[in-house]
Amino acid sequence: MAGNGNGHEEFSFNNGVVARNGLAKVQTHKKQSEICHDDSTTPVKAQTIDELHSLQKKKSAPTTPIKGSEGAFATISDEERQQLQLQSISASLASLTRETGPKVVKGDPARKTDTTPKSHVTHHHFTPTLNISDSALKFTHILYNLSPGELYEQAIKYEHGSFITSSGALATLSGAKTGRSPRDKRVVKDETTEVELWWGKGSPNIEMDEHTFMVNRERAVDYLNSLDKVFVNDQFLNWDPENRLKVRIVSARAYHSLFMHNMCIRPTPEELENFGTPDFTIYNAGQFPCNRFTHYMTSSTSVDLNLARREMVILGTQYAGEMKKGLFSVMHYLMPKRQILSLHSGCNIGKDGDVALFFGLSGTGKTTLSTDHNRYLIGDDEHCWGDNGVSNIEGGCYAKCIDLSREKEPDIFNAIKFGTVLENVVFDEHTREVDYTDKSVTENTRASYPIEYIPNAKLPCVGPHPKNVILLACDAFGVLPPVSKLNLAQTMYHFISGYTALVAGTEEGVKEPQATFSACFGAAFIMLHPTKYAAMLAEKMQKHGATAWLVNTGWSGGSYGSGKRIKLAHTRKIIDAIHSGSLLKANYKKTQVFGLEIPTEVEGVPSEILDPVNTWTDKKAYDETLLKLAGLFKKNFEVFANYKIGKDNKLTEEIVAAGPIF
Repeated sequence: MAGNGNGHEEFSFNNGVVARNGLAKVQTHKKQSEICHDDSTTPVKAQTIDELHSLQKKKSAPTTPIKGSEGAFATISDEERQQLQLQSISASLASLTRETGPKVVKGDPARKTDTTPKSHVTHHHFTPTLNISDSALKFTHILYNLSPGELYEQAIKYEHGSFITSSGALATLSGAKTGRSPRDKRVVKDETTEVELWWGKGSPNIEMDEHTFMVNRERAVDYLNSLDKVFVNDQFLNWDPENRLKVRIVSARAYHSLFMHNMCIRPTPEELENFGTPDFTIYNAGQFPCNRFTHYMTSSTSVDLNLARREMVILGTQYAGEMKKGLFSVMHYLMPKRQILSLHSGCNIGKDGDVALFFGLSGTGKTTLSTDHNRYLIGDDEHCWGDNGVSNIEGGCYAKCIDLSREKEPDIFNAIKFGTVLENVVFDEHTREVDYTDKSVTENTRASYPIEYIPNAKLPCVGPHPKNVILLACDAFGVLPPVSKLNLAQTMYHFISGYTALVAGTEEGVKEPQATFSACFGAAFIMLHPTKYAAMLAEKMQKHGATAWLVNTGWSGGSYGSGKRIKLAHTRKIIDAIHSGSLLKANYKKTQVFGLEIPTEVEGVPSEILDPVNTWTDKKAYDETLLKLAGLFKKNFEVFANYKIGKDNKLTEEIVAAGPIF
């Protein structure tokens, strides 16, 4: 049988060869002149569907030289590398009472091919000294530094409430707790921390003892070891390579692993090879409660920090933000020891290399104003200021999603795609379109995504020393100027105060604004006394010639209810003038009570609004409101007024004197 001339090959029956079905086998003859479109190729090696699936995935193992090994290109075998890694993880998971870690193997227990323990993987270097429990007879499977794709599969297969939304993000639920539990956070008070940390009135640090920490640690580790599999992330904090921290997060949920994959700095395969022992470890056993009969426990939730052991234990809350902020607290303790200032701030850099820091509590416009298309984003929330300049602590962003829209926040909206974790959002069952206005689960809906999802992110996330330090306040009393230039003592005073005023819209008929003060614009996370951070900030500003500004994004012409919110367009013009340096050249005059230096003109901003007294028709009401706010500042500062740095009280006296005088 021959082709009709249009075909690319001829074929014929070869009577000598019989195919498996008993018919004569057809042989094809490639024609020399034409291209053969025969798709025949070597048959697949797989004998089963599982084997076929395993062929889909290309095996990858890094083979970079190990630092410190003999010879320039000395490498260790994959088996030895895996053994060292497993030993390290087993040591992390060791029970301290039984002095043994679990038998750990890599891979998902659901995959039959992975379950055969290679050479009876007893890689832990602990020998059981006390009686062995049943848990010592089982293997704990380690899912190590999985990629977002793998974590999606794990979440969707095994975690109730995990779905892919229409934009490709992974929607998850954090359980009963949809926000942090600051009252359940404890720090071990020992000989060192008793002296170093800020304790007592106004402090976020609630004490616990070493023994109670070990009880909770044991409970968390036992829970994690009882599971078939745990997720382990080995990652970094701080983009400054000289001062980065190696962190290990052990968790039971794919959601937590993906969240930390996004929020911490992702190591390259080469960096992972040389990771070694972590500097800090988190045990997230959030699905499991603490025992409320344990000393110091007040609920079934406990978030515990042990700075001496460099460990954190989470029990009774699955809210992922606890891990992020727990590590931030650790940085607030460790970095100042290296003369590096840790800051709860946004940070961006201009095309000429001028860096600005943005401080501000919720609702002050920190995210909106630090997102500027003419500038690059270094980071949105956590930074370090050291000898080399500024560096972002994190590798991602944790943005609020309530009422998010493409028009208002296009960068955040577009970052919600494959790889992003969406926490506690509500979506359409059929289309999977997210409704960002829906607060059914919580008002605190969040998105966690890698920083490179923001188009104008500066990578690596580092920059030179800041030129401008911008303190944002949304003053609902309407008496603070839209912008004032601060001297160093005033900078410390307003930094320690951390003021904003929220509108009390929770109850019907309540129109009175409520003043909120949060030391260093992040009181929940600081570890040392606020004055220490403020003194470091002033010292660095003086050394590197930075200027501080107090910018009011709140009300003008009256308090909330009678005045109007300062236009965002005007605030943006003020921020532009700060960035360009033109505001430094303006003429200034001093205000009453707060003694603030205010410019007489700013390009693009009506001059009459620059001094708030001009905008109030009722001048008496203005004076009363100004004194009222000054009184609130004074009362708040009483907690900090008697703190000593060094042998005398001079610095504190100087800071107090920079506050309102009336």
